[in-house]
Amino acid sequence: MLRPIVHDILHVLVPFLVAYFGYRENWRRAFLILIATMVVDLDHLLADPIYDPNRCSIGFHPLHSYIAIGIYCILPFIPKLRLIGIGLLIHMALDYIDCIWMNAVKSGAADQHHGLVINLFAML
Repeated sequence: MLRPIVHDILHVLVPFLVAYFGYRENWRRAFLILIATMVVDLDHLLADPIYDPNRCSIGFHPLHSYIAIGIYCILPFIPKLRLIGIGLLIHMALDYIDCIWMNAVKSGAADQHHGLVINLFAML
């Protein structure tokens, strides 16, 4: 239950931090663009079931495919698409972290030592 909540909070918090500290003069505009890249999750509507808390998005949904992620890696190098590319890469990175967390929980590794939540925040 904690994993989806933390995941959704990070999908707002990380773009906010990037916008605020990386684009101080226009952080609101940058934040709106970064948040707008959440539209990439519309590809979840193609899945059955639409939402599965135990499914890794990376490599499953079309806009979360490795080919799509490769294209997203090019976007930050195009000045007019930079923020869109950064937003999409942040989104994919957070979804990938969610996949790692999900697999750790399934294997029982999340119960080790201080817990996976602390380790994930240390990675950020």
